[in-house]
Amino acid sequence: MSKRKSIVPESDAATLAGVASGDAGSLEGLYRDYFPMILNMVVQNNGTEEEAKDVFQEAVIVLYDNVKRRDFELTSRLRTYIYSVCRRLWLKQLGSKNRAFRDVAAYEDVIVVEEDLALHEEKDLQFTLMEHALDDLGEPCRTIIHDFYISNLSMQEICEKFGYTNSDNAKTQKYKCLQRLKKLFFSATK
Repeated sequence: MSKRKSIVPESDAATLAGVASGDAGSLEGLYRDYFPMILNMVVQNNGTEEEAKDVFQEAVIVLYDNVKRRDFELTSRLRTYIYSVCRRLWLKQLGSKNRAFRDVAAYEDVIVVEEDLALHEEKDLQFTLMEHALDDLGEPCRTIIHDFYISNLSMQEICEKFGYTNSDNAKTQKYKCLQRLKKLFFSATK
């Protein structure tokens, strides 16, 4: 894959603007969208829910301080950024709990983390490319794929919604839509 420019979704940019302005809704959204991921990471690595809350709160403060700087530029998805900051904070906190280990980096081999930051960034890129492919797909394909894979509608429900004569026709249409989506996605990754 060729070298890419930073792709920051509009929703992340809007959240950053909200955080910078102190918008309570943006802060609530951060907690709703990202805290479960951080809770899981901390608990899976010898932490408690309270410690996860503390780490997440610190990360939100770091984010707030950074977005207030004029030269701050998000170079990954917000999800990746928050995960990375929380992971570093948690490693630092683990290092301070046991004075026998002076080098926090030694924990990196011991701690089982969800995924490496580079893998997060690659997945973020793949999701962004898929979002663009879905946008380019058009209707009714976009809605059929969303209804089946996201909303978990049955083929019979999709058949009725779109007025197909039977669920086999709806399946055929879904298959064609998937083929178009694959073509759009893979042409974007070349």
